[in-house]
Amino acid sequence: MSPAPTAAAPGVSLVVGDEELLVERAVASLLAQARPDGTPGADPATDRPSDVTAAGLGPGEFAGLVSPSLFGGGQTVVIRGLQDASKELTAALERYLAAPDPDAVLVLTHAGGAKGKTLLTTLTKSGIPVMRCPKVTRDGERMDFVRAEFRQLGRKADPGSIRTLIDAVGTDLSELAAACAQLAADVPGAIDQSTVAQYYRGRAEASGFSVADRAVEGKLGDALEQLRWALVTGTAPVLISSALAQGVRALGRVGGAPRGSGEALAAKLGMPPWKIDRVRRQLTGWTPEGVAAALRAVAEADAQVKGEGASAAYALEHAIRRIVACRDGSY
Repeated sequence: MSPAPTAAAPGVSLVVGDEELLVERAVASLLAQARPDGTPGADPATDRPSDVTAAGLGPGEFAGLVSPSLFGGGQTVVIRGLQDASKELTAALERYLAAPDPDAVLVLTHAGGAKGKTLLTTLTKSGIPVMRCPKVTRDGERMDFVRAEFRQLGRKADPGSIRTLIDAVGTDLSELAAACAQLAADVPGAIDQSTVAQYYRGRAEASGFSVADRAVEGKLGDALEQLRWALVTGTAPVLISSALAQGVRALGRVGGAPRGSGEALAAKLGMPPWKIDRVRRQLTGWTPEGVAAALRAVAEADAQVKGEGASAAYALEHAIRRIVACRDGSY
């Protein structure tokens, strides 16, 4: 966060970014700092700040929102989505920055993209505090987020449990935060990988992509266990076969790509940066020959799952064993 508000615009703060959970937390933090005692400026009918979107706000309405309250003191206003502000609202905001109400609290949010960039530049150059909440896209950033959530809750989680939780819940930060809070409240003692896997059994382990990840990582026992749970909980064999094929193909694509950051290769490979980083870690132990052999194995399994074999479950288990053997060089 930037330094305290300058004399040019007291009480005005800006949150930039499109990571919804982080934006909500930043807004709440700024409001708490500005009104630590809960007064003044809240709507007297609800005792809450006025919370509006820029798209539906006219300049006259803006003036009314930031005018001193009849009950004394300045107003507390949150205006979201400034990238959608009209020209008239933009002009009204710029005028307000030049002569703000010293008792008012104004928290603004902007997605941070190219849309509405002129207003964003004006705001950031005005000296007001800026909190940045960019989209979390890297796998490592999500790991850090979950680790920090547990730490804030007074709990610790090892990398394996964090990885398992992300595989189970997904990449949405709101869902991850809720999962951390639930685990911290429900699980006594250490939060380890086996605890998380058991807690989310049927969600984490029923994922075809989790099966594929464990297989290409050479974790035969884990991959077979997750395969059985996936089938028991109703995951279609063809989806697991497809996930295995995607997992092995990703090894070939990333392994054959030039070195560089995940962001630099994302467009070329058609994969998000966090996935490129994960596949690079999974490439440990693989050779080009092993990847080629694994591709043949998943192609055969796919054909059997789609009707050429008598048992889809057997075909998938056999494919997983062959993939692990290809990684080990024993194919």
